[in-house]
Amino acid sequence: MHFLPTGPSYNGAPLDRDALGDDPIEAVRRWLDEAYVAQVPQPNAMSLATASEGGRPSVRTVLLKSIDSGLVFFTNYGSMKAAELEANPWGAVSLTLLTLHRQVRAAGRVERITAAESDEYFITRPRGAQLAAAASSQSRVLGDRQELVDRMAQLDDSYPDVVPRPPHWGGYRLLPSRVEFWQGRLDRMHDRVEFVRHGDTWLSRLLWP
Repeated sequence: MHFLPTGPSYNGAPLDRDALGDDPIEAVRRWLDEAYVAQVPQPNAMSLATASEGGRPSVRTVLLKSIDSGLVFFTNYGSMKAAELEANPWGAVSLTLLTLHRQVRAAGRVERITAAESDEYFITRPRGAQLAAAASSQSRVLGDRQELVDRMAQLDDSYPDVVPRPPHWGGYRLLPSRVEFWQGRLDRMHDRVEFVRHGDTWLSRLLWP
């Protein structure tokens, strides 16, 4: 067996359980704000794990676009991830902030956001991204790239001014029932704090690294 090189240990600042506060969703927001200030590359890149109705898992990277009562991302409603969420509406995500040696994990029920909320975000996207969302039959087999290019050009001609949000594209909100904050420390003596939802309140506890 060939093992990959081990990276250097990191002596990060201690993770203060009390500093995280009582609301882990707000704590996620603060960690992301700190990541943007520290210029962590693409800090809102979020691994999303879903599973089929039969329990077969799959994972991919999506972009976290909003933090409110949950974690919001957008996709094609005809994609594999969407099909899995419709059949099994539970998901798990991971945000890895490498240069800060931090990780956030969350798991919970996933639901579609409202059409109005999807419309609100869609109009903020660059025109090219709007056209791509309308053109793509995400996760379906594509004969060749020219088919996609031609479809984009067709839609560009059809909508010279405003590109309407296609009905097959919109957002989901993951409503966490569990959130974990991980801070890298020297000699793999990492800090881990887990929040578990109980009704309308959150309980926090330390975890072994």
